[in-house]
Amino acid sequence: MRTLAVVPEMLRHVTATRYAVPLREGGSLPGIVEADDLGMYVTKMRGAGQGVRVLAAEVLVAGLAAEVGVPVPELVTVELSSEIARWEADEEVQDLLTASVGLNLGMDYLPGAFGYDGSRPADRDLAAAILWLDAFTANVDRTWANPNLLRWHERVWAIDHGAALYFHHAWARKAPDAERFVRAPYDTSQHVLADVAAPVEPVHDRALAALDEEAIAALVERVPDEWLPPGEQLKSAESVRGAYRDHLAQRLRHPEHWLPGGAR
Repeated sequence: MRTLAVVPEMLRHVTATRYAVPLREGGSLPGIVEADDLGMYVTKMRGAGQGVRVLAAEVLVAGLAAEVGVPVPELVTVELSSEIARWEADEEVQDLLTASVGLNLGMDYLPGAFGYDGSRPADRDLAAAILWLDAFTANVDRTWANPNLLRWHERVWAIDHGAALYFHHAWARKAPDAERFVRAPYDTSQHVLADVAAPVEPVHDRALAALDEEAIAALVERVPDEWLPPGEQLKSAESVRGAYRDHLAQRLRHPEHWLPGGAR
């Protein structure tokens, strides 16, 4: 088990050998999958209703998290065969598995982890890093209703970033509009860590130092082509990569619109 302290060039690849347990609290019906490396992975399926763009968001946000010191479970690509679905008794799960044959996203399963409830608050500096990460990626899914934080081995871990980078859902029909994303403010009033976070300006300074054009391009390159669907305006995986690079770079350069704690 490890964080993405050093971002690898490509995600590690495993093959699913068994679908163990569905996690029905998730809207996309993720499940715990056993793989050929004997590891267990919480797996998000490509056939879920949100589509493959949420898998791309998971990869990109995890890479950004590593750059600012936010612990996240290791991500892997999970190959799912039609044989896995054949032996699933639950009809709803079987349909999802059948629709998800191919490349899916797995997150290292953290046994014994429990959900963050604030009884043991996160470290202030870590809370600031998570707050910065959510503000930068416009992640609306980190409230007390759905913290998407785990406490494991005395640390707070961030999980489930499919709701971030929402702008890409418009790419099926519309041309990319990075300027609109750049100007989008971030509301921290409902954020689960807003009351315990240290100032986020030092986190932003670290991000500026780490995320130059080359580093952002490397993060985007980690997303498999299969999770970069083209649209009417973006007609290839490479053009989608270019749009991600442009959106992230421009938002990073203009923190006055979204950085919590005041304009810079």
